[in-house]
Amino acid sequence: MRAPISTLWLALWLSLWTTSAQAVPSFAAQTGQPCNACHVGGLGPQLTPFGRDFKLRGYTARAVDWNIPLAAFAITSYTTTAKAQSAPPAAHFGANENLAVDQVSLFVAGGFGKHFGAFIQNTYDGVARAFTWDNLDLRAVTTARLGKSDAILGLDLNNSPTVQDAFNTLPAWAFPYTSSSLGPSPAASPLIGNLAQTTLGLTGYAWIDRRFYLEFGGYRSLGAGVLTHLGADPFSPGKIDGVAPYGRVAYHHDYGGSNLEVGAFFLDARLFPARDESVGVTDHYTDVGLDGSFFKALPHGDVATLNARYTHESQRLNASAALGLASDAHQSLDDVRVDASYYWRSRVGLSAQVFDTWGSGDDLLYQANRRRRPESSGMVLQIDGTPFGDGSSPFGKRFNLRVGVQYTAYFSFDGARRDFDAMGRNAGDNNTLRVFTWVYY
Repeated sequence: MRAPISTLWLALWLSLWTTSAQAVPSFAAQTGQPCNACHVGGLGPQLTPFGRDFKLRGYTARAVDWNIPLAAFAITSYTTTAKAQSAPPAAHFGANENLAVDQVSLFVAGGFGKHFGAFIQNTYDGVARAFTWDNLDLRAVTTARLGKSDAILGLDLNNSPTVQDAFNTLPAWAFPYTSSSLGPSPAASPLIGNLAQTTLGLTGYAWIDRRFYLEFGGYRSLGAGVLTHLGADPFSPGKIDGVAPYGRVAYHHDYGGSNLEVGAFFLDARLFPARDESVGVTDHYTDVGLDGSFFKALPHGDVATLNARYTHESQRLNASAALGLASDAHQSLDDVRVDASYYWRSRVGLSAQVFDTWGSGDDLLYQANRRRRPESSGMVLQIDGTPFGDGSSPFGKRFNLRVGVQYTAYFSFDGARRDFDAMGRNAGDNNTLRVFTWVYY
């Protein structure tokens, strides 16, 4: 662990004296703005109000006639848990203390004319040792007048509910902004965050006077063969029957150097679990939630943020009950997450999150844990340094770097604080330390 921590302190020391990489670097080259214009702390994905507006305008703002719309990043990490896991988390890795290239991603990202923009991410997963399509966000936008109001009207084609969202409160872009599958994670979470890369959705949105955001659309599952070809798991969480409606509203207000957002969202999906249509019925999930965020620009480039989300999921698991996967068809799941960040000079950041998930118990659905319940809770702490967020890297303006330490502490895990798996493992045994390096170009 000595080498990763040495690297962290070197990056933090550099951040104290460096005076001035550009976010997804192709966007920075296009707009002529450094990373910290669009991203809190000088590196994505948490957006400033300027960055939110750039995204909702379809990535079309441009300060140069042409730039190459390509970018890349790599994330490496050292991950260790308080107690070794009962089995290695992935092939080629040990039960504890793992070094890994978590992912390497290549982006096609840019605006094309005044009406079209794209954010396309393809990834090599260094833990699974496989290539996969990743985030897809294609936009067509235009300006309009709605009564006395200026508006941006857009169509968005994407492959994950909430990946198109600009407020860093919903699952696709919420804190923690980087994590590793080598660390343990709770089994239960709302469906809205578990459809990434297995669906394709089309939504329409309106961004009115930079205050009101309205969006509605729907998602369909892609075919099993297509998903396999794209490197995604075609069986998890299942196949959507027809179209799953998705909706989003938000109110966004700037005042002085501060910004407040409050909103709501929903997803309604009927799924064949593991694509099994043999029983002729589906599982029905309805996710409804509230969210809010606060951004505060402080003197000398300091920034403070606060983000929160609450999700209630109503489950009607008729298919799972018929297939012997659940003992009760009527279930519910609730999830709340609150995080706050403070960035000094947009270079050194301290972030913290608390989270809590709870819901109905079920002897079959949660048979892997002793209490047969989904409860998990805890907190995440992170300190990171981003020395080149203002575009002053000695390796060129496309280069950016973040080095950080992240610690996840579990108060309860998969239903219990102690002996959650009936094999003597406690929630605290899964506490995870991760030291990471995130490099953009």
